[in-house]
Amino acid sequence: HPAKGGSAGNSEYQDVVAGAKFLQALPQVDAGRLGIWGGSYGGLLTAHALAHNSDIFKVGVDFHGVHDWSLYPGKVNRPQRYEQGDYEAALKSAFDSSPEAAIAGWTSPVLLIHGDDDRNVRFDQTVDLARRLSAQGTPFAELILPNEIHGFLRYDSWLKADTAAVRFL
Repeated sequence: HPAKGGSAGNSEYQDVVAGAKFLQALPQVDAGRLGIWGGSYGGLLTAHALAHNSDIFKVGVDFHGVHDWSLYPGKVNRPQRYEQGDYEAALKSAFDSSPEAAIAGWTSPVLLIHGDDDRNVRFDQTVDLARRLSAQGTPFAELILPNEIHGFLRYDSWLKADTAAVRFL
């Protein structure tokens, strides 16, 4: 079976782990202080790193990441043709491919940053993740940017987000 990406497996996360292990092997890198950050799909990969490998990634900053693929039924493999396939199985695969499916292993602190008017990655992705992290006692902080979209339109929003990320890391 070929590796499946996105909501069908997120196999691309293996590249993130391989990169981290490469960095850990370098003598000039303190392997015990590796962090990760990313936005949008990079936020998804950041969440995967913290959920699956808090042993490697000690801290993270997640800018408007996807945390549960199953909340995006249009992105789940549901072809619009006569042979519809097994939609329930596709939704299960989508959730299993999500960081939230592995949240029990998430122990590293994270800063969640999201604009509440995001039309690319729904704001409830961050709200839901924050509730799950809180319920299990995982440390997190939030920076919510009112009236801001996915690509942050205002300079002030980027300044706040980047400053918060640097301070958090």
